[in-house]
Amino acid sequence: MTARTLVVYAHPTPHRSRINRKMVGAARGVPGVRVQDLYETYPDFYIDVAREQRLVLDADLLVFLHPIRWYSVPSLLKEWYDVVLESGWAYGKDGNALHGKRFWLAVSTGSPAEAYRPGGLHGRYFEDFLVPFEQTAALCGMEWLPPCVFHDATYASDEAVDSHVAAFVNRLKDYANP
Repeated sequence: MTARTLVVYAHPTPHRSRINRKMVGAARGVPGVRVQDLYETYPDFYIDVAREQRLVLDADLLVFLHPIRWYSVPSLLKEWYDVVLESGWAYGKDGNALHGKRFWLAVSTGSPAEAYRPGGLHGRYFEDFLVPFEQTAALCGMEWLPPCVFHDATYASDEAVDSHVAAFVNRLKDYANP
C-alpha cells in the first residue's frame, strides 16, 4: 500500500529534541504514513529532487514536522522547499502537482506561548510567523490545515509532551484516514 501521508521531518539535532523526536517516532507507527527524515537522508544537503517529487506526488497530505528556528524552518527544509517545489511543477505556469493536496504544519518552539505577543519577547503573535507557510500552501494550490504547535519545548513537563504527542497522533490518524 502506498503511503497517502508524507511527513517531511527536519530536525538538525534530533538527539536534543524532546518533542519532535517523539512526534516523528509516533508518526512512524500510523498506518498510511511515510516519514521522510531529511537530515538522515541528505546529510550532505544534496537533495534528490526527482525522488522527493515522487514522494510528494504519491501523498494526499503533506505534514511538515520541525522546530521553528529563527522564525523559520531548519536550513535543510528551506533547501528542500527551494529545489523540490520548483516553478512549473509545484506552482506557476503548468505547476499544478500539488493542487488539492493538504498542507499541515506540526512545529515546536522553544519559547512559551506568552512570548508571542506584542510586548513579548518575539513582539508578534505566533500566527504572524505562519504567513510564509500559509502562502506556500496557497501558491501551490494546497489546502491549509490548522497547524499543530507546541510551545516551550525546552521547559515543558514530560506530561505536557506526552499529551501533545498523543493529540498529534490522533489528528494525524484523522487526517491520514479521512
